[in-house]
Amino acid sequence: MKRRPALLQLSRDHHTALVLAKRIAAAHDDDAIDALIATVPGTFAHELEPHFQAEEGDLLPRLQAAGEAALVARTLDEHRLLRALAARIGAGDRASLAPFGLALHDHVRFEERELFVTAERVLPAAFLDFAT
Repeated sequence: MKRRPALLQLSRDHHTALVLAKRIAAAHDDDAIDALIATVPGTFAHELEPHFQAEEGDLLPRLQAAGEAALVARTLDEHRLLRALAARIGAGDRASLAPFGLALHDHVRFEERELFVTAERVLPAAFLDFAT
């Protein structure tokens, strides 16, 4: 789906997240899980956290102001969950890896199918058509 310029980079960021979620879902042996435990915290810090901050700093306040409080609350709740799971993984909690991967996959799908679609419907063109 073609995204408006203000959402394009956020949508592109989702590819990295989905690749990571797929790698987590496919990790069944100890070596693959150990590799993910070692890399997920860095990937989260350098790829996912900046994405969350961009949404929280610009997109979500605009959606809140446009009356989309429920979507904003869900997004923030999911960000909190993913941050908590990433922190647990960073502390070596192997049991948090699979829930993190599933939550990440579901979060990306929610943003692409609901959050961004709503943003494109309710936010002004002056915002949506400005490439950041």
